[in-house]
Amino acid sequence: MVMPAKWEIPYNPRVMRWARERVNIAVEHAARRINVSPERVLAWEQGERKDAPTVRQARELAGMYGRPFLEFFSKDIPPVLPPALAPDFRFHRVAPSPTEAAALTEIQTYAEEIRLNAIDLLDLIGERPTAFRSDLYCSIEEDVDKAAARIRERIAFPVEIQTRMRSGKERDGFAGTLRRKLEGLGILVLKQSGLSRVRTRGICLYSETFPIIIFGNESPGGTAFTLAHEFAHILLRQSALSSYPRFGNGTSLKKIEGWCNRFAAAFLMPAESVISFMGSFPKGSRSIADGHLASVAARYAVSPHAALIRLVNLGYVQPAFYWRVKQPEFVKEEESYQSFGRAKYYGSRYRSSKGDLYTGLVLEAWNAGRITNHNAAEFMGIRNLDHLNDIRSNWMSND
Repeated sequence: MVMPAKWEIPYNPRVMRWARERVNIAVEHAARRINVSPERVLAWEQGERKDAPTVRQARELAGMYGRPFLEFFSKDIPPVLPPALAPDFRFHRVAPSPTEAAALTEIQTYAEEIRLNAIDLLDLIGERPTAFRSDLYCSIEEDVDKAAARIRERIAFPVEIQTRMRSGKERDGFAGTLRRKLEGLGILVLKQSGLSRVRTRGICLYSETFPIIIFGNESPGGTAFTLAHEFAHILLRQSALSSYPRFGNGTSLKKIEGWCNRFAAAFLMPAESVISFMGSFPKGSRSIADGHLASVAARYAVSPHAALIRLVNLGYVQPAFYWRVKQPEFVKEEESYQSFGRAKYYGSRYRSSKGDLYTGLVLEAWNAGRITNHNAAEFMGIRNLDHLNDIRSNWMSND
């Protein structure tokens, strides 16, 4: 059967426009993909039947927007349910309010759109996304020390990288170095400063292509632990909403969350190195002085919270000291933490929120002429084009 060159039944222009705007694709970008002018795409969306798209063009648009082709024929804009929230590993005693759930859904939807944009940008520059490395996956039956050592070796990330640096002496300190290492593995690492307001420390949205880690506004040491913790969820192929370690119901979830906490500590503070550094410090101690704990944390560029978790795991400090004495203090400090530092260049804040992996894809497509400067600004969520130029110049001066 030969398909007609033009549609023979009415399509819904409102649905076509809704499908494009829903995924934040610029008219110019859509037009470029199907080799027509932006004015023509706008005419279709305004219902000018004299210039309807062909079946092939409509199918390409539907694929680009991530919608079924036949949906363009719907009488009304289809009801699209928000994505189901990632499994909740926060173990709060008070259930999330509707407002909190809505805010978390909005953050997750935004992150999923970033993933779709990244895949689209790869396509524009002529590359195909690759699956996350299968040799890095773990299981909760695996010993965390062995898993952490195996992962650090396979991603070429020796502990000397962090013991030679101190937070803030290099761009973003060790947390920034760790973030870029994770992005080098194909993980989209995004920053959302408002996470703490919804009682969330980090989010992992697992996918074989471009898995996502979202972190909030924490101290550099706290950020490093959150990144390592959410990385552990990726290694387990498990999406998650995470918070500070707490008691709670749900044995299977607690088992996973406990493994991720222990992995993060083992990953950031390898056993051999810690044992050597602790020297003659007695095992099974009922406590550890704040000054001594601070020196351990500084050695590995992590927070005192992360350092104490690791010392408990290695048997240097009794768990009761953590849970009954220090854990409430740590949580109170971290939940009230405020960062007063701001990026030197305004446009760099957009780069900080989107990460180097995503920002690099936008700049590569833009520099190659695959997208316009307006497209690039839309991909980055920027209204002022001067900020886009700021990102590019800052990128060239840093890399």
